[in-house]
Amino acid sequence: MSSQFLNRSLLREVTKSPISASYTRITPALPAISRSFASNSAPRPSSLTLLQHVQSHPSPHTRRAASRLAQAIMPRPGSSTENYVAYGMTQKLFEACSTQADYSIPQVAQKGAQVPKTEGGEDLGVGTGWWYEELGLLPTFSTWSQVTFLHMYLLTVRLRALPSRDSLQTYSRHLIDHFSHSAEHRMDVLHGFTSRAIRNKFLKDLFIQWRGVLAAYDEGLVKGDAVLGAAVWRNLWKANYNAPDGSELDWAKIAQVVAYMRRVTADLAQMSEADLVTNLAHPTGGKPAVFGYSELDKRLVEAKR
Repeated sequence: MSSQFLNRSLLREVTKSPISASYTRITPALPAISRSFASNSAPRPSSLTLLQHVQSHPSPHTRRAASRLAQAIMPRPGSSTENYVAYGMTQKLFEACSTQADYSIPQVAQKGAQVPKTEGGEDLGVGTGWWYEELGLLPTFSTWSQVTFLHMYLLTVRLRALPSRDSLQTYSRHLIDHFSHSAEHRMDVLHGFTSRAIRNKFLKDLFIQWRGVLAAYDEGLVKGDAVLGAAVWRNLWKANYNAPDGSELDWAKIAQVVAYMRRVTADLAQMSEADLVTNLAHPTGGKPAVFGYSELDKRLVEAKR
């Protein structure tokens, strides 16, 4: 879409009414509009001046006009364009979720080496990060999948604010598809599940677990920290009263995860969809990444003990 067309469209829409009140509906589209104006080698000053004036002095009529313009520019819910955009965006979002409790199995590259096992018979890998070092979880496929699910859930809560149910379903479907592809790859490469039939069976079980995660964490967010903590305990610590090293479970660690979930949920609520990709796993603008360890979560738990 050329910048000249955008200029003419914007002028037609915004000059229908006086300028005064709220302009919230076009906010997501403004960066795209601004880039289009900037790409014009000889922009008309009156158009740029009008755009700046509308941003600072909008009116109810302007908001409706701007909404129509935004709908024309942005991908429509359920369209092939939105489907394409959602696929690429959710791939980046999933990568941010997947890396939080990533692990490796060094023995895979060592011919004849035996992979160590947990007491439950799971392959034991090597992992870094606060989920393993601070909380003491074991670097296994199970831990990776549950921590990834937890972050996918936090994203799903934010995606529920998308403008339509069709958009939510599109993004949610792509998000779980990315998880399925990654999980199957790990089963094959890291854990030696060469049979597609066996992998498909595990994937079906994981999908059922995902539905349970959605229900359990939703209930926890609504009913309070005790219920949310119980869901975290069941999913991450497998409802075990002992830590993986055999010592008595430190319940403050569960409380720390609850504080983490509450903080991330609040942070995501303040972010636009466009900012999600860049701000989840990487610090931006002097601010820490949304996903990741925060000393504030730990201090909050300690202050309430």
